[in-house]
Amino acid sequence: MPGSEPIMSGNRSLCTTFTFVAFSSLEELQPVLFVVFLTIYLFTVGGNLLIICLIGATPSLHTPMYFFLVNVSFLELCYITSVGPQMLVHLLVETKTISVRGCAAQMYVFTILGLTECCLLAAMAYDRFVAICHPLHYTLLMGPPVCLKLAAASWTTGVVVESAQTTWVFTLPFCGTGEIQHFLCDIMPVVKLACVDTSHNETVLFAVSALFVMSPRLLTLCSYARVLLTILGIPSAAGRRKASSTCSSHVLVVSLFYGTALFACLQPKAAHSPQTDKAAALMYTVVTPALNPVIYTLRNQDVKEAFQRLTRRSPFRQMA
Repeated sequence: MPGSEPIMSGNRSLCTTFTFVAFSSLEELQPVLFVVFLTIYLFTVGGNLLIICLIGATPSLHTPMYFFLVNVSFLELCYITSVGPQMLVHLLVETKTISVRGCAAQMYVFTILGLTECCLLAAMAYDRFVAICHPLHYTLLMGPPVCLKLAAASWTTGVVVESAQTTWVFTLPFCGTGEIQHFLCDIMPVVKLACVDTSHNETVLFAVSALFVMSPRLLTLCSYARVLLTILGIPSAAGRRKASSTCSSHVLVVSLFYGTALFACLQPKAAHSPQTDKAAALMYTVVTPALNPVIYTLRNQDVKEAFQRLTRRSPFRQMA
């Protein structure tokens, strides 16, 4: 098999490289896919950099909500960059291989960022819960030290939990053709290449993932349930609109992120296939990071106003 270089260990031939076969059936469309994904990648990088620069340059946006948004935008930059450039290269070359070490590095980054985003979205939901349900205590409950601790806890949880999971995955021996039915080194497609029985380990892996992934989701859901009840209890329509507008962008982002993840996780076994896994992965690694800047700029009045002020102060506009 081209690109899969085996070494002998006892009676087993162990892989030192893997081959991605996600786009092997779309050979004629690969140049088109390259242009589409390159456009999305550049748009995502530019959009998230714009949000980070806007918030950094606008003192009125130096609030807890936008502090977390900067974290999420930086995370999305890293997220799509951990997958996008390699996928673009593989759309142009015939041999789509990656070394075991390279695969491990990608999995470390990809999984750490995925869990960290779950935690950051939960922190943002908690921020909106405090702002709407306890506005008089907002400054006390969401001061700078609290925001820093929530962000640090999110990144620490992602690094510790997913580093342990990925380290376990790459203690396994891999053999056979080394073909990964995916376009990235996700956990389960790589585990399927192991030469040993991994059923017990997969159960533990699933339990740990459920605990650390479902906990932030539950916190997010509970926070927005309380927010919804509070908004419905506001007597004036104008007050309800104002309260709901402060969290509508975040609700859309959360729905996109968790919607694609739940689609991948909750499919019945009969409908489960590598194709649906790849489609779901494309959504949360490529499409969702590209939509987030659009949602946060077009649906957020504060960000739109900051962008308009920045463009008015632009030296190029003044010269014109």
